[in-house]
Amino acid sequence: MFRLETEVDKERRILLSGRLRDDNRAASPELRSLLSTPAEHEVPLEVWVLDEEGGIVGGLTGRTWAYWLHVELLWVEESHRGLGLGSRLLTEAEEVARNERLCTNSRLETWDFQAPSFYRGHGYEVAGQVDDYPPGVTEFILVKRLT
Repeated sequence: MFRLETEVDKERRILLSGRLRDDNRAASPELRSLLSTPAEHEVPLEVWVLDEEGGIVGGLTGRTWAYWLHVELLWVEESHRGLGLGSRLLTEAEEVARNERLCTNSRLETWDFQAPSFYRGHGYEVAGQVDDYPPGVTEFILVKRLT
């Protein structure tokens, strides 16, 4: 007999993640080939723009894994937009990913009302889209070769 639970459980999530990772590696020679390489583990990557007092004016957060940069968040304070700070954040993250972490590609998601044209202007191409996520909004998945 089985039962279903819908509670948040960190220990079970860690266990589940490990079991899925092990199954994936067993099924994929490509994932096994990452073992003992610099790309084996996810590594956070963060770039910040700070004002003179150390306050956050903008930032980019992401992670590198499997020779990919995954940009998760990029934001610039509204009063500082149009000064090239977003471009500097993205360029710096890509350079760190390419030069220090040996990444060959980058990926990100953005909504239609956010910045798809900004990313296209930086060489990203639409690899997919999800309509109505959330309802009335389109999410774009964009990718870029870093080499």
